[in-house]
Amino acid sequence: MSDSNPTAPRSPAPNFRNWLSLAGAVLAVGSLFAFVFLVAIDTFSREGNPYLGILTYIVSPAFLIAGLTLVALGWWLRRRQLAAHPEGGEKRSLAIDLAQPRHRRFLVIFGSLSVVFLMLTAFGSYQTYRITESEAFCGKTCHTVMEPEFTRYHHGSHARVSCAECHIGSGASWYVKSKISGAYQVYSVLFKKYSTPIPTPIANLRPAQETCERCHWPEKFTGNLDRSYEHFLSDKKNTPYTVRLSLRVGGGQPGQGPFGGIHWHMNVANKVEYYASDPQRQTIPWVRMTSTSNGEVRVFRTKEFQGEPPADQIRVMDCMDCHNRPAHAYETANESVETAMALGKISTKLPKVKLVAVDALTQKYASVNEALEKIAAAMRAKYPDATDVGPSIATVQRIYQENFFPQMKADWRSYPSNIGHKDWPGCFRCHDNKHLTVDGHEKIKSSDCNACHSILAQGSGEELLKLAPQGAAFKHPGGEFDSDLLCSDCHNGAIQGK
Repeated sequence: MSDSNPTAPRSPAPNFRNWLSLAGAVLAVGSLFAFVFLVAIDTFSREGNPYLGILTYIVSPAFLIAGLTLVALGWWLRRRQLAAHPEGGEKRSLAIDLAQPRHRRFLVIFGSLSVVFLMLTAFGSYQTYRITESEAFCGKTCHTVMEPEFTRYHHGSHARVSCAECHIGSGASWYVKSKISGAYQVYSVLFKKYSTPIPTPIANLRPAQETCERCHWPEKFTGNLDRSYEHFLSDKKNTPYTVRLSLRVGGGQPGQGPFGGIHWHMNVANKVEYYASDPQRQTIPWVRMTSTSNGEVRVFRTKEFQGEPPADQIRVMDCMDCHNRPAHAYETANESVETAMALGKISTKLPKVKLVAVDALTQKYASVNEALEKIAAAMRAKYPDATDVGPSIATVQRIYQENFFPQMKADWRSYPSNIGHKDWPGCFRCHDNKHLTVDGHEKIKSSDCNACHSILAQGSGEELLKLAPQGAAFKHPGGEFDSDLLCSDCHNGAIQGK
């Protein structure tokens, strides 16, 4: 019988005693710490953030997995090393002896650096969260893609409302949807899978009742609003022409004031449904109205529309069907130039300056720099002897930078605005005298010039002092117009016919 004892099986613990596994463990611990920290922020933050969700549930776990992979890789390499050199493996293993001053110093240094690492992880995680909460992150991270929307956001009436409040809102289900959407958007930008321009309307946008109505009270009776619209004719003298209106906004709840006005359409007191035959919802051949008081249902359709619309494509009307550009509205070329003329930023002493400026803005340019150069050249060529043309050129250039984005093919022509009816069909998508009931005995009320607003005064000079409280007939500058035409049949935000 041999006196030698068989070698006892080695414990797997020494296999983890290597620098690669140690580094992986530090990375894994830091990632786990960051994950817990971000989950806490995500849980207790007031609003959801899809990018924070990506950091919390994708990036942090990815680093955790990477750390654990390093731990496993170090274990495997150490195991191979011990198998190849069993006699010297234990000597080369990682060991800490607190009896030795050198090891104690090393342990103190390592512990201190670990604490600093965790503190930096917490600080970095919080700063990352804070950045992802900012509007600049939403607008500038995907700079080329989101630049048009980000620019117009800062010129809109919702510039102080965070992106997440409208695009996400509160609640777990929409928070999860926003995470999925955010991940796909990152993929689209990285691999250039996005469309130019970005298509609208957004099919999966959260209902307005859950976002807009958190601030805007739909039951509130608004009454009438006084508005003045300053225009200039495209003649040599840049003749001013102002229209002052009393908008009959009204309200959508009978108990809050006289029932009626533009906000009659709100489904607080009425349920209005429609079917649009185009993606941008500009052609509406079918409308169904249901009275919430007596349940009466009336269906209106155009002569060309036959049968019934697909049930899954019938939309219940809400705020976004009229206010479809609440935070990212693009000004038309006409509108922006006329506003600048009214403010004195474009000189009305320059003959036909409105026509010249609008024409310069609406040319096709490959880039913003090219546009700025050619706008300046075109206006200087038109007014070679004008000494004060410089500020007007600078204003037209600024208008282009704020409203035209050639790289994304984005300007007002890409995004219909349904407020009003001048440059887009808007109200006349339904109120066009062409939507009749099946028996043909009833039609949707037409939108004559005093249906939703009263014209108080129009023209220029002393004409604007002659108020007509009962509402005056609209005087079209330049002569009469065909009553069968819609405003948008001639007006398109630029030079007619262009």
